[in-house]
Amino acid sequence: MPERGTQRTTNGIGLQVGQTVTICKLNSAGAEVFAYPGVVAQVWPTGARLDAEWTLPARSLDYTTFEPGDHFIEWYFTDHWYNIMEVRGGGERLKGWYCNVTWPAEFQPDRVRYRDLALDLWVAPDGALTTLDEDEFAEDTSIDAAARAHALAALASLRELVARRAEPFDALPK
Repeated sequence: MPERGTQRTTNGIGLQVGQTVTICKLNSAGAEVFAYPGVVAQVWPTGARLDAEWTLPARSLDYTTFEPGDHFIEWYFTDHWYNIMEVRGGGERLKGWYCNVTWPAEFQPDRVRYRDLALDLWVAPDGALTTLDEDEFAEDTSIDAAARAHALAALASLRELVARRAEPFDALPK
């Protein structure tokens, strides 16, 4: 992932900074679960960072609440089996990072698609980690052995990024 200050306007995946795209979440079998708009904020040869807003009703989870107006800063990659969503509430207060373990993202001229593998990691602002949906991941018969191995490696990679306080987790306390 390029540094936050690095700004390119276009890349080989066909997106342009400032462009509005549709972000599509697919389930592990490839069916669309939901879609929402996002604005391309940064691009590089293997991915993009987008800005999106939570527009659904408030959703209270064990570790946080997603509320209308929450700002999502989302990183998608063609060369990683995950995406990362930094969640900020009112006044841009950091709520944490929601990390989806997924197939590598697919970029199209007007959309970004990701195929979710159920396994997720929540990173709290203090650095506490919560692995989510392990049962769902274990029970999903549409995920083959190779994808499972990639998913577990991706989860380990995310944990390692957090431990190193690598971007975007560089705001975590040391």
